[in-house]
Amino acid sequence: MVADTLSRSVSSLIAEAAEPLPEIDDPAFGTFFDRFGEAQVVCLGEASHGTSEFYRARAAITRALIEHHGFTMVAVEADWPDAAVIDRIVRDKPKPAEAEAPFKRFPTWMWRNAEFAAFVEWLRDHNRADGKVSFHGLDLYNMNGSIAAVIGYLDRTDPEAAADARRRYGCLKPWKEEPAVYGRIALSEGYGRCEEAVVQTLRDLFAKQQAYVDGDPDAFIDAAQNARLVANAEAYYRAMYHGSAASWNLRDEHMADTLELLLHWKGPDAKAVVWAHNSHIGDARFTDMGQGRDELNLGQLVREAHGQQARLIGFGTHDGTVAAADDWDAPMKIKQINPSRPDSYERLMHDSGAGRFLLDLREGEHPEAREALMEERLERYIGVIYRPETERWSHYSEATLPKQYDAFVWFDRTQAVTALPGPEEHGADETWPFGL
Repeated sequence: MVADTLSRSVSSLIAEAAEPLPEIDDPAFGTFFDRFGEAQVVCLGEASHGTSEFYRARAAITRALIEHHGFTMVAVEADWPDAAVIDRIVRDKPKPAEAEAPFKRFPTWMWRNAEFAAFVEWLRDHNRADGKVSFHGLDLYNMNGSIAAVIGYLDRTDPEAAADARRRYGCLKPWKEEPAVYGRIALSEGYGRCEEAVVQTLRDLFAKQQAYVDGDPDAFIDAAQNARLVANAEAYYRAMYHGSAASWNLRDEHMADTLELLLHWKGPDAKAVVWAHNSHIGDARFTDMGQGRDELNLGQLVREAHGQQARLIGFGTHDGTVAAADDWDAPMKIKQINPSRPDSYERLMHDSGAGRFLLDLREGEHPEAREALMEERLERYIGVIYRPETERWSHYSEATLPKQYDAFVWFDRTQAVTALPGPEEHGADETWPFGL
């Protein structure tokens, strides 16, 4: 009874602090996020990879930050070579011969959906009329795409270096389709047999940076990042067999390093909007990821690098539907989301009675609600896999919400993204909580 009374009290404080949001398609929706416009990096989360409202809301917020606050790039939880295809589309740049259709790797619906496609169309139109906002992927899984991109770039600019890169990357060829097998073999042999080769290709690129940059700076940046991705992916697949914390940390460090390189390359006026799962953009130091499993994440690293110039915004829902799979590489399904647990932050949001709102969690804003939310509680994470029958153990984690995020966006009931048809290739499994 005492717990129920306390819960109602916290929910009442949330209701008082919550700022009701208009419909996502209302132009006024984005204006609620003007308060974050002075930041250099704004990270926008999602509680699942398959929820329409999260994609549409991030698109609306991003449009406002670009149009009214001078943000110059969008960086997302997607592989670099795949996102580079989108970047060429939105900036009307030519397509290199080696480029393939993007987002063929499981889970295709994460980016092949109608909500994201609408944002890409808007960004292309915006760039044609008023600016050149770039689009980039921060992740490191598409090693094969990155190898092809590096070799293709060198074929055009330095055929002799291309021959060296082909020879070095040939070390990875036996494991091209199943790179995780390489990691298992590396563990049994006690070393990474391809490590020196892929790192040397990266070093060679930067040794000739000045000559390459003079010809086409954007093309060099793309090639250099692809070479970094290959080197880090080789290390990632080895780290998978040393425990989830090692591979998780390597992956998020790669994403943070990629973001920092982009900000550096784009110059002092560069400002980035980042799209990634809540588990990546909420500060890991204030979850059991950081406190119990020695994991760091992108949001933590962005905060450490940029301080008050970084803003982390989480998203959540109580119930509805979601696009997800039962297992890795299994078909996408439209699944019913369980109502949030009584001992979760999501249930407190639901019990506030407000259906759609922004909760500003920054210090000095709504101090009573912020203090009431400081008690550690469960927070739900749904990735590309959703298993309602084991939800407590596979999809909830302990967190302290006001320290984890600067703000939280709530949609009480949500629906699944509209997946678009397209090719799908199997890929290596990913570590929790992204996969689960």
